[in-house]
This record gives sequence, structure tokens and C-alpha cells, in this order.
Amino acid sequence: MDQPISHDAGEVRELVVALGTAMLAAGDSVDAVSSKLRGILAAYGLPDGDVIVLPTVLLVETGHGPTARVELGGRVEEGVRLDQVTALYALAGEVAAEAPDPAGVTARLTEIRRARPRFSWPIRVLGHAFLTVGLALLLQPTPSTLVACFVLGALVGLVKVPRVDSLQLVVPAATALVATTAVLVAAEHFNLENPIRVLVPPLVTFLPGGVITIATVELASGEMVAGASRLVSGIVQLLLLGFGVLAGAALVGAPLAILRDNPVDFVAGWAPWLGILVFAAGIYLHFCTPTSSMPWVLVVLIAAFAGQELGSARFGGELSGFFGALAMTPLVLWFDHLRGGPPKLVTFLPAFWVLVPGAAGLIGIAEIVGVDSEIGANSLRTVVVTVMSIALGVLIGTAGYRSLAATTREVRHFIAPEVDEKRA
Repeated sequence: MDQPISHDAGEVRELVVALGTAMLAAGDSVDAVSSKLRGILAAYGLPDGDVIVLPTVLLVETGHGPTARVELGGRVEEGVRLDQVTALYALAGEVAAEAPDPAGVTARLTEIRRARPRFSWPIRVLGHAFLTVGLALLLQPTPSTLVACFVLGALVGLVKVPRVDSLQLVVPAATALVATTAVLVAAEHFNLENPIRVLVPPLVTFLPGGVITIATVELASGEMVAGASRLVSGIVQLLLLGFGVLAGAALVGAPLAILRDNPVDFVAGWAPWLGILVFAAGIYLHFCTPTSSMPWVLVVLIAAFAGQELGSARFGGELSGFFGALAMTPLVLWFDHLRGGPPKLVTFLPAFWVLVPGAAGLIGIAEIVGVDSEIGANSLRTVVVTVMSIALGVLIGTAGYRSLAATTREVRHFIAPEVDEKRA
């Protein structure tokens, strides 16, 4: 039942805009943000209020005709840590349930944005080195690769910890250039295997795999403006990273053929599962993930990787992302609705990096630009198929979960309607 209007509509609009822009900065999709914000308006007694959400713009309207008022908001800076995401969605849930004083909520939101990391910068740098090694164990678990990835992961973590907003557009390309230069020099002097796969793990947190996948999902859901803009943004990020890789190769005078992906035959069945644990430890330290969320994160990582491995064994690597996404998506949504469960973004984002749509994209972009046309065409096809398969897995997983949840509610209402009436 909607609450009577008990607060100034202008204050409510300002609050809704502030919460919405924070959710967009966290990486949530526009349809999810719209749904949450409409629920908050209804909680404050404004069920007829409307919201328009785009990736960088948010409008909130209350009233009708001459009394209509609109509040406009722009997207806040990106780079929200997972502990901040957890606090943000806990606050949003509290607001939707209790409709507290808007001024107090806005003050708490400001505290969340300005909250200092739980871990010191050396620990966060070490965390980035750990997550890099974890991904190396998944991609190419050779001893030389693991050592190189630990060093590069620490250096990239050192670059990422101090955030300077004015440099965010150039940092990925510049970091890719420096990392490529270091890897190719090491490959020449220390016989480093398959350099392109050594480059992917240190750069993985720059990769827009989640952005591109969410963009594809938004396009499939009818959010054409949001989906198209996110897709272009993700492709530009990939191109910038690819440019950094190619510039690094040119700087050291390495032949472009070195950018071909030639996987090393190194059998270690235990390596991927150890990699999941090491990667989870890195996520915990670098992104300051709440301790209470880590068991949920680990379960989703294991589900995503297990689904991907099963799909790869039966249908090949290009379609394996579909099965990984299909396995993890219902878990993520279920955990999000459980009492005490983490917000879906906290478990989704690490799983996206394990599925590595962006990693395949980075390798593909480098090959498309840097080597012969036949390899470039195959790489382009791999990028498209990988991203689309993961997006389709998320779509089907979401639809299946929602259908099951709706059926469960109907059965529960049929068996015990008085319980549902009390909950309502």
C-alpha cells in the first residue's frame, strides 16, 4: 500500500536523483534503476511520479500539468568499490521500505561516496596482483606467466589505486602501452610464452566485458538508447586498450605477429580451481568487498566457471560463456533477494571477469588491427559470438528466474493467501 505524502516533493526528487545517479555509477542497468526508483517514489506517497533513466542522465518528475516539477541529474564518477555498492543498495532498500527523512538519507549517501577504503593502498595493490595471478591460472598457468602477471598486476594496481578523474580516459591506454612494452621486452630476453595472454590478466579490470554485456541485454530489452550508448562506450574502451597494446609493440619494434594468440600446452587440472580462489582473494582485497559477501561471491564464481567449463567441453570455447552466464545468473538474482544476501552487482561483476568477454575482446582487437586479415576476421567473429553468448545466457537466466519466482508466489498465495495478505 502506498504511503501518504509526508515529505516535501522537491526533497524526494533530489533524493531519488542522488540515489539513481549513484546506482548508474555502480554499473546497474537502466531498467533495474528505473524499477527501484519508482518503488521509492511510491514509498514516499508519489506513485504517479515518473523517471527517465539513461546511462549519463536521469530525470524525475512529480505532479501533473501546471504542478509538474522535474529534477535533472547527471551521472556521478565511476569507480565505485564493492563495499560502497553494498552500502548503497542497503540504503536504497531501507528507503523503499521505510521512507525516512530525505535530508538524512542524502547525508548518508554522501558518506557512502566519500568513505575511505577499508584496506590501505599497499594491501589493495597486493589484491590486484592476486586477482591477476588468479586469472593467469585460468588462462595460461605456466610458471613464467604467473611470475610476470604478479609483477604486472602489482604495477597496474599501483596505477589504479590513486584515482584522478581527469586522467581516467587515458589511463587504460597508457597502462596497456607500458604493460605491453614490459611484456615484449621480457619475452625477448626471458623466453616468455605467448605474450598476449600474459597481458590480459593485469589489464582485466580495465576491460569492459560487463559494460558490453549489459549493453547487449539492454538492447534486447528494448532500451535502445541506453544499450547503444553503452555498447559504443565499451567498444571504444576496447579499442583504446588495443591501441595501447599495438603502440607498445611498435615502441619496442616487435613484429606484429607476436600479437597472435598461441595458447601454451600446459596441463594442470588443479590450476583453474586454485585460480578461482586466488582471484576471489584479490577481489576481496582490491575492491574492499564486505567479508559477509565473500561466500556468495565465491559460490557465483564457481558456478560461472563450472558452467563455462561444461559448455566448453560440449560446444567449444566460443559458446562456453553462454553456459557460464546461464549458471550464474539465477544464483545472483536469488542471492540479491535473500535476507542478508549481497546486491547483484557485487556478485555479477567478478563473475563477468571470470567469463572473460572483455579478455577475448582485447586479444581479438589486437589481432584484428595487428595481423593478417584471415586471423583478424576470425578474431572479430570470436569477439561477437563471445559477447552475444554471455548476454543471451544472462537474458535466459533472468527470464527463467523471474518465471520461477512468479510461479512460486502464485503457488504460495494459492496455498496460504492469508500469509501473503499479511506480508502485503
